[in-house]
Amino acid sequence: MHGGCLASKAPIAFIKFLQCGGKMRLMRFVFAGVIVVLLIIAGGVYYLYPTLYGIVPDSSNTPRLSDLANTAPSENSGSASSQRAEDIPAETIIVEGLDTPWAIGFLPSGDMMVTERKGTVRLVDKNGKLQENPIATLEKVKEAGEGGLLGMALHPEFVSNNFVYFYYTYNSTGDNTLNRIVRVKYSGGKFSEEQTIVDAIPGASNHNGGRIRFGPDNYLYITTGDAQEPSLAQDKNSLAGKILRVTDEGKLAPGNPFNNEVYSLGHRNPQGIAWDASGNLWETEHGPSGGSLGTGNDEVNFILAGSNYGWSVIQGDQTGSGMVTPVKNSTPSTSWAPGGTEIIGNNLFFSGLRGQALYTCLLYTSDAADE
Repeated sequence: MHGGCLASKAPIAFIKFLQCGGKMRLMRFVFAGVIVVLLIIAGGVYYLYPTLYGIVPDSSNTPRLSDLANTAPSENSGSASSQRAEDIPAETIIVEGLDTPWAIGFLPSGDMMVTERKGTVRLVDKNGKLQENPIATLEKVKEAGEGGLLGMALHPEFVSNNFVYFYYTYNSTGDNTLNRIVRVKYSGGKFSEEQTIVDAIPGASNHNGGRIRFGPDNYLYITTGDAQEPSLAQDKNSLAGKILRVTDEGKLAPGNPFNNEVYSLGHRNPQGIAWDASGNLWETEHGPSGGSLGTGNDEVNFILAGSNYGWSVIQGDQTGSGMVTPVKNSTPSTSWAPGGTEIIGNNLFFSGLRGQALYTCLLYTSDAADE
């Protein structure tokens, strides 16, 4: 499979034309009608089920991913036990009644905690029942625009230490908007011992990033936006427009490329991060939403330590010296508005806030994509 295009399959009709005047004209009319109907169906599928296929790195600016799994998804065996596609629901509603839910953390019990951007943390049991009252309200959270209580992560050793981490927007002096990471203990259905571990991340009403996840190396990875100041993304000494990497106590992680918290730079508003089976880091990112820098160009990036992903010098398919072009972008005419990201097997999934879509990308090596 080549490229990263959206595709839909339609049946091919083989029509035997009768070599007669009136019948020939009639069959041409019918054939044209069939083509129109198929185009309408294809357009509907394209609009309702926007699915990406065949993510392939641009070899000129992105490393070859030779360590990724070199297998395509297996086809349905067609056995009697296989569930028919029409019997599989397109979506299942787990819980309703949440106020701008942003992040989910699964507890060992199977229950899940959900952050609401206004500053509350809700508990949903494993049967999908929403606890009436929040677990807690983080009083210092400032909900404004895209800012507020955003990311959440459970410590890799949560069972023994009960640590939960949150990323939220707040006011410092005056009306200066910033973001921070705090760590709390969760025990007996309550939070305690709140401790700030990373502070003074530049913030604004928009472009706050906010995703936090522990990587395979047990270090905490943090996505930060450019705080609506694009130049900060290129400043290695600023925490804005970056992916950060710190220890579970917020200290500098060994091996960081610039001897500070910065792991990669040149990001506009990174929203999702996930690791594949080989430990490679992938990221989804919002492109511009109008103005002099255009619109669209949302991104899927393959992240390497110390790499510069170009914002705001390059975007889309553009290239620049010492900068990495996205593995895939939505083009200037389309917005994915990507949210959270997850990788299952050889498939990268990310939510699309625009149109409330779910996208899937097949991760291939370059060689596999040519087969």
